[in-house]
Amino acid sequence: MNEMTPLAAPRARKPDWIRVKAPTSAGFAKTRELMRSKSLTTVCEEAACPNIGECWSKKHATVMILGDTCTRACAFCNVKTGMPRAVDRMEPQNVADAAAQMGLNHIVITSVDRDDLPDGGASQFVKVIQAIRASNPTTTIEILTPDFRNKAQAAIESIVEARPDVYNHNLETVPRLYPTIRPGARYYASLRLLESVKRHDPSIFTKSGVMLGLGEERLEIHQVMDDMRCADIDFLTMGQYLQPTPRHAKVAEFVTPKAFDAYASIARAKGFMLVASSPLTRSSYHAGDDFAQLRAVRDAKLGVARI
Repeated sequence: MNEMTPLAAPRARKPDWIRVKAPTSAGFAKTRELMRSKSLTTVCEEAACPNIGECWSKKHATVMILGDTCTRACAFCNVKTGMPRAVDRMEPQNVADAAAQMGLNHIVITSVDRDDLPDGGASQFVKVIQAIRASNPTTTIEILTPDFRNKAQAAIESIVEARPDVYNHNLETVPRLYPTIRPGARYYASLRLLESVKRHDPSIFTKSGVMLGLGEERLEIHQVMDDMRCADIDFLTMGQYLQPTPRHAKVAEFVTPKAFDAYASIARAKGFMLVASSPLTRSSYHAGDDFAQLRAVRDAKLGVARI
C-alpha cells in the first residue's frame, strides 16, 4: 500500500446504548445445534441481529425459509445475494419439528426474496404454517414476508387462507429513501399488501417496522405512521439501523433512546394497538410477549375474557 491508496471510510463508532454482549450461553449453543441438525437458516444469523445472544439463550429464533440467498440486494441487508437453490421440500416439516423440540409457544417465520419463483415463495409459507398447525396446534404463528413483487394479490390470498396469527411486512424506511435503500421494492405496494391482508381477514394482526438512522427526517417518520394507520396496521416496530459491513449503507445518525421514546408516544397517539420503539428493537424481538399483548388489548376492547 502506498500513500495514494484510498482507504475505506471507517464505520461510525456505536454509542454505549447500542452495544451488546457476545453470545456465549449454553442455551445459545443448543439453539444453534438444533437449527443445524434440521438444516434450517435463521435471520438472526444471516442479518447479524444484535439480539441473537439474548433470544437464542431463551430458545427464541426467527426461522428463515426458502434458503439463505436473496434475489435482491437491499442496501441495509446482510443476507447474501445471488441465484437461490431449489426449494427444500422437507423444510416445512423440519420447521415444525424444530418448533416442537424447542417447545415454542410462538414462532416467527420469514424468508429471503424469491423473485425467481412463480408465486414468490408464498406456497412455502402456506406449507410451513400447515405443518406447524398439524404438529403444534397451540403454537401461535407470526410470518414476516417479502413484498411478492408483481404476485402480491394471489400470494396474500393463499397465505391469509392458511391463517397466521400475525402478518408482518416491513416498510423499512421512508419513501424518499427507497431508491437507494430498498431499490427493488415500492413503498405504496408494501402498504397495499398489508392493507389487503386486513381486508381479507380482519382477525389477523398486521405489523410493520422501520429503521431509523438512515437519513430520514422526523416529519417523514410521522407521515409513515399516518400511512400505516390508513392501512389499518396494528403494530409498529422501530429500531436503529446498524451498518452490517462497509459496503452497506452508512449510518447517518445514532438515534437516542429518548428520541425513540418520543416517536413511540406519537405512534400510540396515532392509534397503533402496540408500539415497540428502542435502538435494539427488531421485527421479531420479544415477538411472543408482544403477541400476547396484542391479543390482550384486542380482547379488552371486545370485552372478551380468556381462560
